[in-house]
Amino acid sequence: MEAITTDFLVGGRTLTLETGNMARQANGSVVVRYGDTVVLVTVVASREPRENADFFPLTVDVEERLYAVGKIPGGYIKREGRPSESAILAARLTDRPIRPLFPEGLRHDVHVVVSILSVDYDYSPEICGMIGASAALSISDIPFDGPIAAVQVGYIDGQFIINPTSEQDRQSHLKLMIAGTYDAILMIEAGANIVPESVILDAILFGHEEIRRIIEGIRNFQQIVARPKAEYPLFLPSAELMETSRELGWDKLLEAMRNSDKRQRGENIEKVNRELKEILLERFPDEETMISGTLKKVLKEVVRYAIIHDGIRPDGREKDEIRPISIEVGVLPRVHGTGLFTRGQTQALTAMTLGPLSDQQMLDGIGVEESRRYLHHYNFPPFATGESGPMRGPNRRAIGHGVLAGRALEAVIPSEEEFPYTLRLVSDILESNGSSSMASVCGSTLALMDGGVPIKAPVAGIAMGLVKNDEGVVVLTDIQGLEDALGDMDFKVAGTRDGVTAIQMDIKIHGLDREILEIALQQARKARLEILDMIEAVIPEPRKELSLYAPRILTMQIDPEKIGAVIGPGGKTINKIIDSTRIGDKKVEIDIEDDGIIYIASMDEEIARRAQKMIEGLTRTLEVGEIFEGHVSRLKDFGAFVEILPGKEGLVHISQLSYNHVNKVTDVIAVGDPLMVKIIEIDSVGRINLSHKDTLPVPDGYDPSKPRPSHDRMHDHSSHDKTSHKRAGAHGPTRR
Repeated sequence: MEAITTDFLVGGRTLTLETGNMARQANGSVVVRYGDTVVLVTVVASREPRENADFFPLTVDVEERLYAVGKIPGGYIKREGRPSESAILAARLTDRPIRPLFPEGLRHDVHVVVSILSVDYDYSPEICGMIGASAALSISDIPFDGPIAAVQVGYIDGQFIINPTSEQDRQSHLKLMIAGTYDAILMIEAGANIVPESVILDAILFGHEEIRRIIEGIRNFQQIVARPKAEYPLFLPSAELMETSRELGWDKLLEAMRNSDKRQRGENIEKVNRELKEILLERFPDEETMISGTLKKVLKEVVRYAIIHDGIRPDGREKDEIRPISIEVGVLPRVHGTGLFTRGQTQALTAMTLGPLSDQQMLDGIGVEESRRYLHHYNFPPFATGESGPMRGPNRRAIGHGVLAGRALEAVIPSEEEFPYTLRLVSDILESNGSSSMASVCGSTLALMDGGVPIKAPVAGIAMGLVKNDEGVVVLTDIQGLEDALGDMDFKVAGTRDGVTAIQMDIKIHGLDREILEIALQQARKARLEILDMIEAVIPEPRKELSLYAPRILTMQIDPEKIGAVIGPGGKTINKIIDSTRIGDKKVEIDIEDDGIIYIASMDEEIARRAQKMIEGLTRTLEVGEIFEGHVSRLKDFGAFVEILPGKEGLVHISQLSYNHVNKVTDVIAVGDPLMVKIIEIDSVGRINLSHKDTLPVPDGYDPSKPRPSHDRMHDHSSHDKTSHKRAGAHGPTRR
């Protein structure tokens, strides 16, 4: 097969699709070129369906190759390992809009692999991967109700920008990722710098217009390739099984689902399902594997009918009613800040830890970002839903939820200059019945305020749902697990009183228009303001003082030319400062930036101030006449070297030790002795000459004109230990 290419404009810049040259044994293979970004996307379907599966086995993987940005992987092994956080997020972005477009009942494994081969930071590889996945599925023989397309929308100076460059992205108040079909929006992922809902809505619709143009390009590509779709078997229940299940189960399931307690409701539904399965298995023995799925469909119909026709939610709430909320702060006494947020049967405990800037996370990936000082992690143990299971590392969902909650608060986190700390928030979900990520947002706001972090404003989050069919549309506030699973939309919105900071939306139907989006955003705002009122009633503003157990960080600025003097050869001076200020297990950590800003962190503020004073002494300009209490560091025949500041020595010539004649230096002082000295000369190359004699009272009858026994010349620099006057050269590492 010869290579087939097509190109079209995306955001005013050319994007090229190519097939037939790479990975030709896949069901579909497309190379996307956008600027110098190159992404290969392959799709493969298994030859046989999964037996007895009651779900569609779709897997999306994003493979980042560090050669794409000219990097060799760090660590001992020097090759790519498990997917990075950015790769996992990109895989989720690709999965979410394509998943609802496969036919119901498809049981063949479908594997989408996005391989990022070359990265131009002005052309998003995530967007290329999503467009490539759509194109590869569209030209493959796998059934797919696409194509879809995706864009990123930025917002600068009141103008929307499609797929902003890296520089524009830094200036933008909005990072909105949107994916959809020609007729409908399917997925939204956004971080925003407190942007009004009206701007968010306009940005979504602006992006959708560009999506339509991209889809036209993919359809043209599909026509050129002209590959027919294959016949894949679909595993669906018979019409008779479906109708019988409705007749037998409708009223029983309707009664069982009307319970506000998740556990009791689940037990009621499970009891009805067991009874129905016995009856249905007798009548339809050949469709045993279909019965469970059929009963799920009936339950979905029952819940949706009750919401649209009767206005009854499973727990009896109104469509815009929030579940009861409980708020606590300062829950854990030794933790730097804690918040416990409970909404209905969803509960998040967030703990905040403050650390020095040296604790920030170093990133080894294909992105522009190399380090991160604000971290948010999310854990979802099985006991949160009353289940048992192994406790392993975070799965893709947990990583995605942690990033979403973290993004929601990013706009209010103080800058490094305002608050020179590394911040880590950990949200542990203790109970879950819907929207645990938004509970994490609220719990994190509480933890930050309890910990005394001067955030710009409190942030709250809420999850919206949707039930839509030919007979009506209902937007639901604060959806619980059942409404999420059986509804048409999961729309999470977080923000302050003044605007939105994060959005995540997934929709399972074709047909989310402006009117529904507007209703959902306004209902979400109303709920968010109610939650913020409750938060501020408990803790109206961040505490004025940090926790007793949080480190204190002092900031100072020195001349960058004097960084070497603070560090010393091989780090000798800075280590001496750390060791000399240590008290028991309390010590300082010192971070030095290239511009001369120094951060001094310690659990004991007095220790930090002592280290600061030592650094100030090291970096200030010394003057003749200043007096110091130093320590004798070395002895020579002609005098003694005295350390007057950490790493800074001067020479006390033997003639300057006393008003009396000193025959041998060792007759009057030893290494380690304290010695008061006065600077009597700083020569042209910075060498310091000191006098102990000039700090002593003048003896009675002392005559300075009377000749004294001779000594070596005071300024015999040829006999000085030259290393003591070397200017710092190779400083070693600039961070300790």
